[in-house]
Amino acid sequence: MLEEVLSGVVLIGTGTVTGVFVAVLVSVGPAMSAMDRADYLRAHALLGKGYHPLMPLLVNAVTLSGFTLAFLAEGPGQLLFPLVSVLLIGVQAVSHLGNVPINRSLSTLAAHGPWQDPRPLWRAWHRLRTALAALALVVVTVTVLTAR
Repeated sequence: MLEEVLSGVVLIGTGTVTGVFVAVLVSVGPAMSAMDRADYLRAHALLGKGYHPLMPLLVNAVTLSGFTLAFLAEGPGQLLFPLVSVLLIGVQAVSHLGNVPINRSLSTLAAHGPWQDPRPLWRAWHRLRTALAALALVVVTVTVLTAR
């Protein structure tokens, strides 16, 4: 029973993370790229309040569930669930080393004056973490569908 519950947590959680990242990639990001600097900074501050701390907590819960399944799952799941967790650690690493420092730097920027637009670099980091999350979703989907 616990294995099935945790499998669901990993599948649904990874799907949610990937879905949020894809939505940002295809809609939120392009919209913010079209904004002038002042509007972008204001929108970024507002969006950040909704994503933090939810996304890190969700990714951490799913990661821990995947590692727990290394001990509970049978067959390929013993290796594939931890692989999902490793991919999600990659998501967290990209977030903490790439996107979060950029996000923090935005709070110090003024609406006017010299600046180096952080959006292209932020998008590059975001594409990487979206790809890692999507790969994790593929792995967990295959793992759950082929279990037993």
